[in-house]
Amino acid sequence: VQLVESGGGLVQAGGSLRLSCAASGLITGINTMAWYRQDPGKQRELVAIISGGGGGGSTNYADSVKGRFTISRDNTKNTVYLQMSSLKPEDAGVYYCHCNAREFGNSEYKDYWGQGTQVTVSS
Repeated sequence: VQLVESGGGLVQAGGSLRLSCAASGLITGINTMAWYRQDPGKQRELVAIISGGGGGGSTNYADSVKGRFTISRDNTKNTVYLQMSSLKPEDAGVYYCHCNAREFGNSEYKDYWGQGTQVTVSS
């Protein structure tokens, strides 16, 4: 499974960005899809996560982004989105897409990561 992110860039504080992440490969199922952020020298942190399959698309967010970010997914495209609004300088970092998916020929679900996309917020 390959994850390709897009949509990062430079935005002024208060602005918006929309990240996209498309999963490709011989995928037979995707459970959760999520976005993480990593700042230099720090651990990767969960920003938002959305369930799949029987989870009904339920979502959870880091407290710092609640009310400003929205995660969604298009199961027909194996794509997850992160709509980021009212951006703050502290939202800046490298955003990584994650999914828990199963490939054709495998019985187990595994974790996969994208290559990351940089988000910079100027004050």
